[in-house]
Amino acid sequence: MRPMASKEAQLEALLYAAGDDGLETDNLLQLLEISPSALRELANHLKDRLKNDENSGLQLICINHTYKLTTSAECGDVISKFFQKDLSKNLSQSALEILSIIAYRQPITRVEIDDLRGVNSSGALQTLVWRGLIKVNGKKDVPGHPNLYVTTDYFLQYFNYESLADLPVIEEFEADDNPVNLFDQDEQNSKEINFDEGE
Repeated sequence: MRPMASKEAQLEALLYAAGDDGLETDNLLQLLEISPSALRELANHLKDRLKNDENSGLQLICINHTYKLTTSAECGDVISKFFQKDLSKNLSQSALEILSIIAYRQPITRVEIDDLRGVNSSGALQTLVWRGLIKVNGKKDVPGHPNLYVTTDYFLQYFNYESLADLPVIEEFEADDNPVNLFDQDEQNSKEINFDEGE
C-alpha cells in the first residue's frame, strides 16, 4: 500500500489539477483539512521550493485569496513561443493609460474611456483583451448595451499585485510634481509576494 502523500504534495497536486482557475483559500482549507496558518506555511514552503529548484518551471502565486500554479518568469520566452505571441513585450503608453483608467474606474465602457482620453481606444482595448489583462464583464444597461471592461487576475499577476486594493492611491500623487508610472514593471517585479493573509 502506497503511503499517503504529504500535505504539501497534496496542495501541489490540487493546484495542478485546478489549472488556471486555481483554488480559493476556503476550498483548500476544506480539502486539506488544515488551519489557515498551516495553509500559509505549506504555501510559503512550496513557493520557496519551486523558486529554488532550477529544474522547475513553475511558481506558486496567490491572487485575491486564490492560489495558483503558474509558469515561472524564467520560462517566459519558451511559453511565448508556444502561444506564438510575445507576452514579455512592453505595453504602449496608450495601452498603459487605458489600463490605468480601467483599473480605477471598472467596470467601464469603451465610450466612457474614449471620453476620458479624448481619442478612440478600440485598437488598444483589443490588444489588452488579447494579452489577457482585461476582459468583457457584462453589458451596461443603456441604449446599445455596450460591453463593460474590467481587469483580470492576470492583470494582478502581470504587475505583481495581490488585489486591486494594492493599487497606488491616486490622491497620494496629486501634490507630486514628478510623473508616476502606476505600472512600473521593474519596480513591481522586485516586490516580494508573501502569503500572510488574514485568518
